[in-house]
Amino acid sequence: MAELLAPTVARKPDVPALVDEFGETSWRGFDERTNRLLSALRERGLAPGQTIAVMSGNRRELLEVTVAVAHGSWIVVPINWHWVAEELAYVLEDSGAKALVVDDRFADVALEARADPATDGVDQWIVIGGARDGLEAYEAVLASGNPDEPPDQGMGGPMFYTSGTTGFPKGVRSTLTQVGLPLEVLGMITTMFCDLLSLPSDGVTLLDGPAYHSAQWVFSVFPLIGGGSTLVMRHKFDPTEMLELIDRYRVTNVHLVPTQFVRLLKLPDDVRGGFDGSSLVTVMHGAAPCPPEVKRSMIDWWGPVITEYYGGTEGGFLTMISSEEWLEHPGSLGRAMDNVELMIVRDDDTLAGPGEAGQIYFRNKLGTDFEYHNDPDKTTAAHREPGVGTLGDIGYLDDDGYLYMSDRRIDMIISGGVNIYPAEIEHVLVGHPAVADAAVFGIPEAEMGEQVKAAVELVDGYEPSDELAGDLMGHCREHLAGYKLPRSIDFVARLPRHPTGKLYKRLLRDPYWEGTGRVI
Repeated sequence: MAELLAPTVARKPDVPALVDEFGETSWRGFDERTNRLLSALRERGLAPGQTIAVMSGNRRELLEVTVAVAHGSWIVVPINWHWVAEELAYVLEDSGAKALVVDDRFADVALEARADPATDGVDQWIVIGGARDGLEAYEAVLASGNPDEPPDQGMGGPMFYTSGTTGFPKGVRSTLTQVGLPLEVLGMITTMFCDLLSLPSDGVTLLDGPAYHSAQWVFSVFPLIGGGSTLVMRHKFDPTEMLELIDRYRVTNVHLVPTQFVRLLKLPDDVRGGFDGSSLVTVMHGAAPCPPEVKRSMIDWWGPVITEYYGGTEGGFLTMISSEEWLEHPGSLGRAMDNVELMIVRDDDTLAGPGEAGQIYFRNKLGTDFEYHNDPDKTTAAHREPGVGTLGDIGYLDDDGYLYMSDRRIDMIISGGVNIYPAEIEHVLVGHPAVADAAVFGIPEAEMGEQVKAAVELVDGYEPSDELAGDLMGHCREHLAGYKLPRSIDFVARLPRHPTGKLYKRLLRDPYWEGTGRVI
């Protein structure tokens, strides 16, 4: 057996381990398929420490590959399924991938990338689903493998590529990328994770976002290895479907992002009223700032099961805050985890005092750190000193050590010498019943340097109009100081938001700065 699955397989062999839109796999079957895959990849020449890339939508096979890698001392690179062949070829070359496993929905992209000389180092091309010329069928690979317990199992882990808005992304090497360690290390990490979040050992995880993102990967893979079943939701978020799945499968834990909260809260009253949700134990959220009104409304609806965290691929969990704690400290991201030291740094590189905003830096007390694969300059730029890094966010600590986020440094607007934080304005706009999503950014202004511009995505049933724009302006005026008010509002059909919740704000902002000679 795959060592970390053995206790669960012995305890409930015929209980579903994985469920997706195509079917389900029992724990016994999951273990056998994991063993077969690990064996087959070894037979195809994959040596410990080498890299396997996966470009797949949310489906059971994605988790089979992930768990096989975790037992095979390999690195797995989850690839964004929205990428084109040029981006795929770049990551395959940059990561040194020796194998690519691709969902048949993206096989054309893989075949185009295969023709690129940059991918000559990729020896194995495997397709999940329908067979394609030039790609080996995933089921045929499994059939060639040995179902018995593989020898010499060792810890493998992920290397995630950051989703930059300009240039090519970079891989992040962290604690989980230290392959070849004894499997007991991964077992301890899994236990610590499940205990920290109070996840039941026989729980059900809902994977509702793209697993190429580190948060969705962690919040589905660790509970799975810990013995909980995973319900894999198709990769397009549908709030009504999600509510139905939670109740039907008695989901205990799920990871969400604030835009999903907003879409859930704006469902019709009868849909919201029909949701039970009593099975939920832990609802984690992060990845983007959450408007306080949205957070409070979710707690009112779902109860005190919602926990927020601040962190990232580079540093893992940095802070955490429960529902009860958040209600006492609204807007906070919580206090530093026991193994983390936070520091707020002014522009002059001195430490800021309580209540004073600056760049957020962190240090892991256990001595772990991160680096960007093949990019020492970027690694250096993200560190104040070795072991002290940043995600590029701005915030402050209060007298009790609670962290509050102001914004990302790159998004901050400076108008007339005054710092304006777009997230605060976005939170107010999303509080209006007509607004499904909002983005605020700075555009050129001769006298003040920058002025505040808002782009708004409307809820179905609302239409753009001068009257509605005036109503939104009035709504902002009720909640914000005058210098923070948007000077104009654009209505857009859809904001360029990543499925993980991150906003590609440059796509909105850059056209206004073209030809100004200024790089934002």
